[in-house]
Amino acid sequence: MMTDPISDMLTRIRNAQAVEKLVVQIPASRVKRAILKVLKEEGYIEDFADATVDGKPVLDIRLKYYAGRPVIERLERVSRPGLRQYRGRGNIPQALGGLGTVIVSTSKGIMSDRAARQAGLGGEVLCIVS
Repeated sequence: MMTDPISDMLTRIRNAQAVEKLVVQIPASRVKRAILKVLKEEGYIEDFADATVDGKPVLDIRLKYYAGRPVIERLERVSRPGLRQYRGRGNIPQALGGLGTVIVSTSKGIMSDRAARQAGLGGEVLCIVS
């Protein structure tokens, strides 16, 4: 049994980029789909699509590279099952002084730190991407 599916997804992406894979498959869930949507909107991945393998839903993620290097340099889990990290609307951290993206789970859904600040929302800080 997996205790932290989000951390597993981030690790699979990091490992796939380390060996320069173009596509990686992860087990599907609504939360993972929402995180991947933010990553796509922010330009960190090419695209993602739903698929099935042996009758189980999976997500196919097309990774993005620029000049032979992965676009994602840092992909780090912040809040974890053993220690949740919640921040108010004024205390949401910035990655690389605003050049990176912090993915936040708010009451209005999962969104980037910029969108959460613009909406005046705080929430659980899921991960940092840069």
